[in-house]
Amino acid sequence: MKYLVRDKIFGIGDDYWIEDERGRHAFLVDGRALRLRDTLEIKDPAGRVLVTLRQKVLSVRDAMTIERDGQALATVRRKRLSLLRNHYRVALAGGTELDVSGRVLDREFSVEHDGELLARISRKWFRVRDTYAVDVVRDDADAALLIAVAVCVIRMGEKEREDG
Repeated sequence: MKYLVRDKIFGIGDDYWIEDERGRHAFLVDGRALRLRDTLEIKDPAGRVLVTLRQKVLSVRDAMTIERDGQALATVRRKRLSLLRNHYRVALAGGTELDVSGRVLDREFSVEHDGELLARISRKWFRVRDTYAVDVVRDDADAALLIAVAVCVIRMGEKEREDG
């Protein structure tokens, strides 16, 4: 299932609907204003919070956490730098890891678990400049988590670019 995301959701205080490939509202991204740290909530169409994304404070390396029901679900960190591709590691609470690699700032990257593709993030499918898709490849995958991972990685990549 492909989900349509616009880059404008990255402003704190902004709310934005993510649509599925049929144009239906699938997730609401709620940029929580008036917080001391960067916080976003991804909600279902009924308004229930599915995951919360938080920038980690006092972290040696930049990191973001993804929480579900107040419990840490995953931590996203930069893995290594190369000239052509970015690499991030997503440490899940259960002890497994997801690998994220590709050209994050170009919105062309993938999320894998043990070499198996879970999601592909791409701008190729759209002509609109500030739009990209999160294509969740596996039917049994947690779409909210994979969208949250994509949002975290892009936010971290943008912050790294701003910091020089």
